[in-house]
Amino acid sequence: MLRLRRHCAGLILAAGLLSPPLGISVWAEGEEDAARASLAELQAQIKSVTNQLDRARNQLSTEQKQLREAERRLGELQQAIGNNREAIRNTEAELASLASRSAELEAARDSQQVRIGTELRAAWQMGQQGTLKVLLNQESPHTVARAMAYYRYFFQARNELVVTYRATLAELATVAARSEAAARQLGEQRAELQSQQEALLASRAEREQAIAALATNIRNKDDELQQLERDREELEQLLESIKQAIVEIELPADYKPFASRKGSMTWPVDARRNNSFGASRGLGGMRWQGINLTADEGSTVRAIHHGRVVFADWLRGSGLLLIVDHGDGYMSLYAHNQSLLKEVGEWVAPGTPVSTVGSSGGLERAALYFEIRKDGKPLDPVAWCR
Repeated sequence: MLRLRRHCAGLILAAGLLSPPLGISVWAEGEEDAARASLAELQAQIKSVTNQLDRARNQLSTEQKQLREAERRLGELQQAIGNNREAIRNTEAELASLASRSAELEAARDSQQVRIGTELRAAWQMGQQGTLKVLLNQESPHTVARAMAYYRYFFQARNELVVTYRATLAELATVAARSEAAARQLGEQRAELQSQQEALLASRAEREQAIAALATNIRNKDDELQQLERDREELEQLLESIKQAIVEIELPADYKPFASRKGSMTWPVDARRNNSFGASRGLGGMRWQGINLTADEGSTVRAIHHGRVVFADWLRGSGLLLIVDHGDGYMSLYAHNQSLLKEVGEWVAPGTPVSTVGSSGGLERAALYFEIRKDGKPLDPVAWCR
């Protein structure tokens, strides 16, 4: 059974309960019963979508289940490695900053030590002369007053210098402790990264074995066609379930209708298109309902418009799939990802990173499969993106 945090598009509804339907700013008093009834209906829809997906999962072959689990692990590992690398960069930057500050403090400490030595020698010389002797040798009261003021200034400056020196030594000790802790943390992060990379290699080997087993299981073109048709049917069922479960949720203030951005949205990844929408796939009259974007593995995939994530999980034929609902019946689909960066219920804006390019779902090379749909029907992305 899918994990609750990603499990189905219906989970978006739970997040939506915190805000009323579009056009209603607050729940009116006295509508508590209606709200409870709406909650019960939404929960029933969530359960219905979950059951449908579970039934679909039970139809997976052993090889497909192995591929699903291997690619899920790969996606999670890739995301963990990316997060760890960022943490390592931050720790290295902190160490560099601490080293720079330590150098500044050491220079200040050395300068202060020289000044304190000079002040101590001057104080010793004054001590040899003696304050009382200085006063008795003065004839003018004004001269005596100036001498006393000078002594006070001298001792005050010396005390301030000592206080500053002590503060420098204390900060140096703090910086040294922080540097030592950061160095330990960096060592742990690098060891963890090494472990993650070894696990990644093992997961890739598992994925290759699963793909080989799946390819062996598909013996001829008829089997492959049936597989593609089942994959398409499952995606269509998922989209229909999402459409039935989605409710209108209050949109951001700067939201612009999806249709108004036709022809001006940016492609989700900078890549080469290697098929045409509606072209034959060469198997039983099946046609392409989206665009394959060939890009380097790990390239960032970005949302094309404002919306909310309604599905983020593995789906047969699509691999790691992310679906964004843009309102008014429009959805965008991003398939065959290496890792998913957003979870069900999260809002995205144009340009928000949502996933990374991969080859999940059994592709031989990395590519993003991208679709735009209106009320479940595929639209040509070329007409919408530039």
